[in-house]
Amino acid sequence: MADRRSPSWSRREFVAGLTAVGTAGVLGVRPAIAEPAPETTRLRLSQVSGICLAPQYVAQELLQAEGFTDIRYVNIPESNPYPAFVSGEVDISMAFVAPFLVQLDAGLPIVLLAGVHVGCFELFGTGGIRAIRDLKGKTVAVPGLNSAHHMFLSSMAAYVGLDPRRDIKWLTHDPAESARILADSKVDALIGFPPVPQELRAKGIGRVIVNSTVDRPWSGYFCCLVAANKSFIDRYPVATKRAVRAILKATDLCAVDPERAARAIVDRGFTREYSYALETMKEIHYNRWREYDPEDTVRFYSLRLREVGLVKSSPNKLIAQGTDWRFLNELKRELRM
Repeated sequence: MADRRSPSWSRREFVAGLTAVGTAGVLGVRPAIAEPAPETTRLRLSQVSGICLAPQYVAQELLQAEGFTDIRYVNIPESNPYPAFVSGEVDISMAFVAPFLVQLDAGLPIVLLAGVHVGCFELFGTGGIRAIRDLKGKTVAVPGLNSAHHMFLSSMAAYVGLDPRRDIKWLTHDPAESARILADSKVDALIGFPPVPQELRAKGIGRVIVNSTVDRPWSGYFCCLVAANKSFIDRYPVATKRAVRAILKATDLCAVDPERAARAIVDRGFTREYSYALETMKEIHYNRWREYDPEDTVRFYSLRLREVGLVKSSPNKLIAQGTDWRFLNELKRELRM
């Protein structure tokens, strides 16, 4: 894995943008003076092609204001970025909740810290696929087995009474090839997160079967949470809180100024197509992190994953073993809108 230092986004432009939308006082770019400095000035976050993770990409100046001087985005495989949290190659980052629960069930040192946004995955179908139940006996493309995509659709299948282990044929593919394989009818359905859904809609390929941003019950729960390696939290609690604060402030920025957030992730090389990035910023609910309860999300997905045999532990055990909401609860008080 190669570390990638993100290029600097003009601090003057960043602050000007916050002021322009009237949010400088809420989001802030000055470090919290009442707290001690972070115990470490190095922070490593994950980098995948999914641009729903925009808050952690936009957060660079906010992280700098929190005292981090060595901020790195680590290139990791999109199909399974989760081992990087366990190994310590990634200190803290956002990702879909379900694979974290599988890791916790295995006793691995991951801690869930905060919910960030609601929705991002979309299921597209072709031919006669019009509902999740229509996937029985059909072929569905995912980047890899046990990937976030695979686990999300497995959860959806279990929710409607299908057994994804027997009822669905899985085909692994490169997400960059999503539009082509669906257009060529090499699969019956495909699940993806931004910018894949935006590309499919722009090109008129397939039809949306489920949009987790708006379709219940999926829209009632967080999609991506902030998680960290347990040893990082134990060694650097101040740095942990400061990093979570920067990500949540950046989440607010994505909600109130989607144009600036979209431009930032394009200019920094995290994605290429500005129109897809802007569509993502406007569609995903980046303004719900104060309202939703991440513990509800853990319970919901834990139950779905137990139904398909991916976890054995009860939701209560996973919550006790692998969550720490103290930083989130403090930040909800600090960052009230």
